[in-house]
Amino acid sequence: MNEYDYIIIGAGASGLLLADAMLNDSFFDQKKILLLDKNAKDTNDRTWCFWEEGNGQFETIIHKKWNSIHFQGEDVLKRTDISPYSYKMIRSIDFYNHYLGRVKASANITFVQDTLIDLKESETVVTVQTTNNTYSGKYVFNSLFDYKMATGQNKYPVLQQHFVGWVIKTDKPIFNSNEVTYMDFSIPQEGSTRFMYVLPYSNDTALIEYTLFSEKLLKRAEYDEAIKNYIAKRFNCDTYEIIEKEAGSIPMTAYDFREHHTNRIRYIGTAGGWAKPSTGYTLMSTAKKIPQLLELIKQGKPLKKLKLKGKFWFYDMLFLDVLHHDNENGHSIFESIFKSLKPQMVFKFLDENTSLKEDIIYINSCPKIPFIKALFRRLF
Repeated sequence: MNEYDYIIIGAGASGLLLADAMLNDSFFDQKKILLLDKNAKDTNDRTWCFWEEGNGQFETIIHKKWNSIHFQGEDVLKRTDISPYSYKMIRSIDFYNHYLGRVKASANITFVQDTLIDLKESETVVTVQTTNNTYSGKYVFNSLFDYKMATGQNKYPVLQQHFVGWVIKTDKPIFNSNEVTYMDFSIPQEGSTRFMYVLPYSNDTALIEYTLFSEKLLKRAEYDEAIKNYIAKRFNCDTYEIIEKEAGSIPMTAYDFREHHTNRIRYIGTAGGWAKPSTGYTLMSTAKKIPQLLELIKQGKPLKKLKLKGKFWFYDMLFLDVLHHDNENGHSIFESIFKSLKPQMVFKFLDENTSLKEDIIYINSCPKIPFIKALFRRLF
């Protein structure tokens, strides 16, 4: 049996950031660490986006950044500079090459491409069974998410942020390469919260995503048809090449994933509830939680100690309750917010950096009645 101090399952954002943090901390220099993933991580299978002031820890692998955003709804249209923020994008292949390259070059972390079959925990170790081998680790960090982790309870609704995206190249310049379409609700809502999201790489190349906040997925053809119709209507374009496609589903729930943690198994990333419930943004949330997790490991404290609940968790919970109760009118919440506030204030709130006074300003920009009803349903 192959014995390790720590085993990290999944070489996505959370797994690679945790492995890299261990590489950068002398506490782990003499520790034996295993990183497992079923894939070789050699394809561009997703993109990560976030907003940030100035330069940050991912600056060397940023593929594109924008200084302006476009928001559109039924009765609101905003095109505005977001300074001092920039909206940034990372391609997964660049992320994998950078972080997995560092892992593979390290002396104490081993990367193995294999598929997890089972985990068995005893008082002293966790046995990890894969398709081709068996490993043991004193502690395991698992980033593999399954919706069943959250859907086995009724206290918190579980929505999905699901999307399909096309990277297209046109034969003429039709995009504004300096502006992100953050949310375009001008498309048919059809009973649920739906918007288009456009990341222009250049004047003739862009990622266009059809995104929904709802409980159930659509048939793949419905996403594709919506994107096709949007390109034709919004950009008056019928001739283009589809360079890449991506698809995904991110959980939106206030459910406390700590219920799944044990003494020696800690779920991280989306599987640990690290995706911000109200937005689905995960990368920066993960980057903020990795140092906290590292301190718990170094201090020998129970891994359950990393808490997620706070005032912003409560705000997110109410927001998801509203969406769950009346998903068709979700667009009205975002339109009300962007109509009343500057995007800088929206980003600051979503970053969970606002003061109580700023929280009240943000909350006051939302439609009152749906949130009051959601609060009363929680209280009574």
